[in-house]
Amino acid sequence: MSLPHAILTALLEKPSSGLDLTRRFDKSIGYFWSATHQQIYRELGRLEADGLIRALPTEQPARGQRKSYEVLPAGRAELGRWTATAQDPKPLRDAMLLRLRAAAVVGTAGLETDLRRHLDLHHAQLAEYEAIEKRDFPPGDDSAQARLQHLVLRAGIELETFWTRWLTEALADLPEAEGEAGPGPC
Repeated sequence: MSLPHAILTALLEKPSSGLDLTRRFDKSIGYFWSATHQQIYRELGRLEADGLIRALPTEQPARGQRKSYEVLPAGRAELGRWTATAQDPKPLRDAMLLRLRAAAVVGTAGLETDLRRHLDLHHAQLAEYEAIEKRDFPPGDDSAQARLQHLVLRAGIELETFWTRWLTEALADLPEAEGEAGPGPC
């Protein structure tokens, strides 16, 4: 249910075409809520049909031209309703954690290489987030919008920091003998 709300948020920040939205998802919202280009375009059609957004009027015929969308009052109200609705945290589902649990009983063969690959990926993502923070959140912009957007980015930075620390620890704790395993606690 969150994709329409992610789109409403993005359109309230800046009216955009579907193509512009997909690019913005690839560069910002997509870091924490991903969607394919097809999903975004399909959802734009639903939001428009539901009266939550509208295509901005253009002076030229729409055929072959990108339509830009804006949020209507009903869309803003829906986003406000959704923002105020309580939601429980989602349980963590990560294949790497399950693979480590399985390695405890079948052995760790091949796992070290993938742990190192994951560590490299998380280091790269952390560096990207830190570059975004430096570029987009200089000291002094104390608006409520900037503070909330920065909080979202800080969550990403903290998560990547956690994963880099945890993966480093996991690599250090990985049994030396690649086949070492045995029954363990449940």
